[in-house]
Amino acid sequence: MDPRERYLNTLSFKPVDRLPNFELGVWGQTYQRWLEEGAEEKEIAGDWFRGEPKAAELDRREFIKLNYGPLPGFDKIIEETDRYVIFMDNWGRTRRGLKEGTVRGTRMSMDTYMDFFVKTREDFIELKKQFDPAYPGRYPADWEKKKIEWKHRDYPLYLTENCGFAGLYWNLRDMMGTERLSYAFYDQPGLIHEILDFFVEYFMKISEKALNEVNVDSFTCNEDFACKSGPLLSPDTYREFFLPRHKKMFSWLKSKGVRSIELDSDGNIEPLIPLIIEAGATCIWPLEAASDMDPVKIYKKYGRQVALIGGVDKRKLFGTKKMIDDELDRVTRPFRGLSGYIPTIDHTISPEVSYENFKYYIQQKKKLLKME
Repeated sequence: MDPRERYLNTLSFKPVDRLPNFELGVWGQTYQRWLEEGAEEKEIAGDWFRGEPKAAELDRREFIKLNYGPLPGFDKIIEETDRYVIFMDNWGRTRRGLKEGTVRGTRMSMDTYMDFFVKTREDFIELKKQFDPAYPGRYPADWEKKKIEWKHRDYPLYLTENCGFAGLYWNLRDMMGTERLSYAFYDQPGLIHEILDFFVEYFMKISEKALNEVNVDSFTCNEDFACKSGPLLSPDTYREFFLPRHKKMFSWLKSKGVRSIELDSDGNIEPLIPLIIEAGATCIWPLEAASDMDPVKIYKKYGRQVALIGGVDKRKLFGTKKMIDDELDRVTRPFRGLSGYIPTIDHTISPEVSYENFKYYIQQKKKLLKME
């Protein structure tokens, strides 16, 4: 069984020879720690989503790199000191980023978001000028070459990079900020409906060429619309604003041959899972353990209605080897002999994880995946 068939069968609850081996990546600080602990750069370097780091022995995946973002964008530096930089990013957001402690592009803390572009409908009309589907650079320069390469592949291919389009809530938040968006569902519902309709059509216009010319396996809708205690929007708000648009997007993708529709959100999205399934998503991840997104509990409740990826509590890798063994046993035991679940650490690997513990985790997980 090749990696592509294995991946598609797993997420379709069909028989497989073993489960795929995926991980999401590491913080820059984690990468630096591992080098200081003796890891060879050639063993941990590369794109984790694509399975490049040799030490993890991950399965290969590939991603069509389309640019759905604002073009040409708004990027500019406003102020910079030794400690921080204030800048406007490509979405027109004003941010302050802490430079101290930054390692390999990873800051020690999230940026402070000082202002957002969209406050009124007039602001959105102005921002729309950045989202011309025909703007040069939406497709990679080597598109014709890539089409040929992907035609005979034996690994899964995703439409766009992870977070390449992000998702509908995600894009709204990038335009308005979480607080203003939360009010806008009630104070400016007409504007929210207009923005969402625009972005669904925009997504389809850019994606159609790729889906017509390449047989694509999967799409990830990155939403991140929850925090530790629950979603950042109610089921009623999801039902009104997002359910019809997700349905339209996901059914259109399936009509183009995309078999796996993955919904990604940190935090606890349990109240929204029935609606996410109704929308047509076939898989959810990364099942953040700190938010009580337990794959065992979700599987018991929803069974074969939705496949799962993630769920391994990263915090267990801070401790002993027994803690790692117990966690892997806990999350995989109900699925042994079955497909429908791919165990991975529940987000990028934080710097509290030693290289020794990571290597042990991978070794033990491989045994459970039946890789050795």
